[in-house]
Amino acid sequence: MGQVDLQEKIILTPRKKTAKSTIISIERRRAEAPEENGVDGSKVFVAGGPHKGIVIQKDALAAIPDNSPPKLTLEFRVFLVSSATNEHSQESRTLWFWFKDGLFHTEEACSAQEFFKDLVSPVDFPRDYVGFIKKIMKLMQTKYPQIQKVEVELRHLEPVERSSFLVPRYGYLLLNIGIEQASQEMVDYESDNLIEVTEAIVLEIIESSFPNPISVSQIANQTRSDPRKIVELLTSLQNKRRVKTIGGDNFTRMTKNEDNIKVVRQMPRIIRSQQPTVAIITAKYCEKLAVDAMIDDLETFVRFNTVGESNVYSLGTIGNHRVVATKLPSVGNTREAMIVAGNTTTRLLGTFQAVEHVFLVGVAGGVPHYTDSQRHIRLGDVVVSAPIQDKRFIYMYCEEKRKQNLNNSNSQMEENVEIETKTWCPPDLQLQDIAENIRHQDNSVYISHFHRGLEILSDQDISFLRPPPESDKLYMSIGGNDLIEVNHPTDRGNEIRTGATPRLHLGPIGCGYIVSRNDILRQEISYTHGILAYDSEFDQVLESIYGNRKDNYVVIRGISDYVDGTGGRGKEWQAYASLVASSVMKAMILELPNPVQD
Repeated sequence: MGQVDLQEKIILTPRKKTAKSTIISIERRRAEAPEENGVDGSKVFVAGGPHKGIVIQKDALAAIPDNSPPKLTLEFRVFLVSSATNEHSQESRTLWFWFKDGLFHTEEACSAQEFFKDLVSPVDFPRDYVGFIKKIMKLMQTKYPQIQKVEVELRHLEPVERSSFLVPRYGYLLLNIGIEQASQEMVDYESDNLIEVTEAIVLEIIESSFPNPISVSQIANQTRSDPRKIVELLTSLQNKRRVKTIGGDNFTRMTKNEDNIKVVRQMPRIIRSQQPTVAIITAKYCEKLAVDAMIDDLETFVRFNTVGESNVYSLGTIGNHRVVATKLPSVGNTREAMIVAGNTTTRLLGTFQAVEHVFLVGVAGGVPHYTDSQRHIRLGDVVVSAPIQDKRFIYMYCEEKRKQNLNNSNSQMEENVEIETKTWCPPDLQLQDIAENIRHQDNSVYISHFHRGLEILSDQDISFLRPPPESDKLYMSIGGNDLIEVNHPTDRGNEIRTGATPRLHLGPIGCGYIVSRNDILRQEISYTHGILAYDSEFDQVLESIYGNRKDNYVVIRGISDYVDGTGGRGKEWQAYASLVASSVMKAMILELPNPVQD
């Protein structure tokens, strides 16, 4: 963090006050005696004792003019309770940060986040206004010498009947900071707790497994449920035409265009002129539906196996290009399932050997930039995997490496955790260049494809509409198992982005269970390597593409979640994000040069 300059003072100066808001400047600078600085000494309080080095100026005119824009901003809300009236109210608190010269942007962002975590730590969160400001000053004085100035705006919001508490996931706690002795809900999770199985859960398992059929016993084992209950739920799903039987007690997903699906033992031979040159790989059922909605003259073939792997191939055209789309069969997020996904990719590229361009299309969790509105990614945005600056890779896989070191002082084995990474980058960046060109154009280039896809998918039992904006909430881990809800970042003086139009971002995509679940490690790797999003582990799929010598490939991810410590927001944004990602994919394919005819 650097060394504290004992000659510097932390100086508080009021900047502006209205009926509903107050702005205060807290700045680090060397200061002379008040009279030497042209300030009335009666309007200055110089602290002593343990608070030596803190100066409070009561006159707003004493502030040194500074027109430089802040580097970063962070906003959150607190709930207040009046001890006199017991009335609940909300207050918005915004922090603007300036830093000393010489820091990299990543260092500034990390400093601002760590400062905020210390400030709102539930262990000693100040319960009143004076304590809040005092803590900011002490943190700047003792722990964060790289922060030059912080401006604080406290803005009163409309009163509320009561504060609401939300537990984002098992074992986590969301603090609505500021309620004196407020009750805090906590849900303890035990690994052997049983979740009541429902039709939705059974359907999700079947969709994940598709095109592989799955048996009653397999579903019962996954859900730790009575097989009779599973049969009851499957019967209901059959009556609703959501699932169908394949070979005895095996079940698979039933689609709306069931009559257009051809079940085959082997793929029919395709003449050379009709061989697809573009392959599209998806993993979730909604992703496959979204991709199929982008394809004209669609024809789907399914090869079912009750033992071993099944395959689904949808063939058709996008513009002048013949394409083939598949869904990876997967049951669970185990490494074994990902290896199977790699094998499925190898089979796809072996079956359709004329493929030149490979697209991995689906959803992922965005990396939030709490203090930087320019780098922050919102739900519904799209990330296209591409190298940035000196980072020559588009996809990174992270895994844990454990080393045992002998501690000589006590002869105990001490465990250090390290991270090993593997990266991929296509030899030819043609697809990334196309995405960059689209990013600089009007977003109508892909939004028109989205609306067309929405029409095609309107009769599905999955909604691809954009979820309500209030569901796009952002949280920050503040240590241990505690979370705090924060506002999405915005430039000072600008409104928070609320539009429903998705944005396109280019940068590396990462994966790895250890990183996605470790807040500190994820933040360090994301900022160091410029990772914009994390998806499920597709390293084996990338390895298969690389092994099959495909020089043009890209990962396109619609953002359906944030990797922010909440452990996932469910499926609410997945269908919409899948369709937006598929729309960007179509816009990119339409920009490819026409295939060469033999």
